[in-house]
Amino acid sequence: MKTLRLSLFATSVLLASGVTFANTFVEGKDYKLAPQVGKVDVPGKIEVREFFWYGCPHCHTLEPYMQKWLTTLPNDVNFLRTPAAMNPVWELHARAYYTSEALGMRRKVHLPMFWVMHEGRQRMGSQQEIAQFYTRYGADINKFNSLFNSFSITGKINQSKQLAAHYQLSGVPAIVVNGKYIVQGENQRTVDIVQFLVDKERNAMKKAS
Repeated sequence: MKTLRLSLFATSVLLASGVTFANTFVEGKDYKLAPQVGKVDVPGKIEVREFFWYGCPHCHTLEPYMQKWLTTLPNDVNFLRTPAAMNPVWELHARAYYTSEALGMRRKVHLPMFWVMHEGRQRMGSQQEIAQFYTRYGADINKFNSLFNSFSITGKINQSKQLAAHYQLSGVPAIVVNGKYIVQGENQRTVDIVQFLVDKERNAMKKAS
């Protein structure tokens, strides 16, 4: 009983001092430094950029944890998704993602795309197959086809490739926090590490101001 009381007292001291057990995440083990710092889209906000591929089973597994975390997203965090386009197959699905954004239906089709590929066992291996799938959610097939290989979508694809090259990514999922840290994984612990790094950046910004 005495040992238990001492343990509880030590825990209360740690919490009161602002030290929590979440602070055990270690650089080089739980996350790594980006090879070179990247620019953020919105200066003054902490950027969290998720690189993914619809066909990646690890991305599919991670998605529910990310969705839950996004419901608690504070105002000082800017979350971005970047579909990886590091080979022709991935580029096809990256075009699908950016086309859904251009059509204003990303929220409708993002999770279903994961589901149809991993639970429905459909490859989504062509523009035509993806177009037909999107029409189930209200997409106009002519608008879809006109956008899919358009100049604007190709520009986004090129940006995705440049970002992946900048951070020297070799696979997904990969989450880049504020252009400085790279986290890889597929479970709640992955999200906890991201949150830890967000808090780390927030504290650094407060000290610098």
